[in-house]
Amino acid sequence: MVWPVIAAAVGLGAGAIITPIVAPAVVGLVGFGAAGPVAGTLAAGMQAGIGNVVAGSSFAVVQSIGMGAAVPAVGQAVGAGIIGTVAWVGAFLL
Repeated sequence: MVWPVIAAAVGLGAGAIITPIVAPAVVGLVGFGAAGPVAGTLAAGMQAGIGNVVAGSSFAVVQSIGMGAAVPAVGQAVGAGIIGTVAWVGAFLL
């Protein structure tokens, strides 16, 4: 069955391309704004629970994306993996 492999490959490629475009909007919806976590959002609640945020932590990386930084390569790989997996599973459901 070749179709799931093709679907996964296309999904991986699409994910690598789409992730840097979509990630800033997604982290914005969670509450990571250009000036920091927006009051009353999930991001603000997470920061309140964390306390002092360590530089280089997952929270700090996501906040930097919310402030306009580029999505790191590992973020692109995770996005590509998620979309590739969804495409692969979807190929079996068709």
